[in-house]
Amino acid sequence: MSFFNIFRIIAFLEGISYILLLFLATPIKYLANDPQYVKLLGMPHGLLFIAYVILAYTLKKDYQWNKLDFSIVLLASIIPFGTFYVDKKYLNKALQ
Repeated sequence: MSFFNIFRIIAFLEGISYILLLFLATPIKYLANDPQYVKLLGMPHGLLFIAYVILAYTLKKDYQWNKLDFSIVLLASIIPFGTFYVDKKYLNKALQ
């Protein structure tokens, strides 16, 4: 399996974990006073985020992302649903 395929999987999982953390675990923490879901999802999301950034940096040269494209790829990791945008706009294009 190539770094590219691993990056696509990590991007998908990072996006899912971020959405779950923001829209499920955080409301439960503050509305139900139950922080267990944030604790449960926080560490995996953090590791996926780090893997996403490292793999993006690794693939930057191979896919000739200029500074703007690379910035968008990195910025997408902190915007909800951003990694799905990156997959559609940048990663699917690289497959063709």
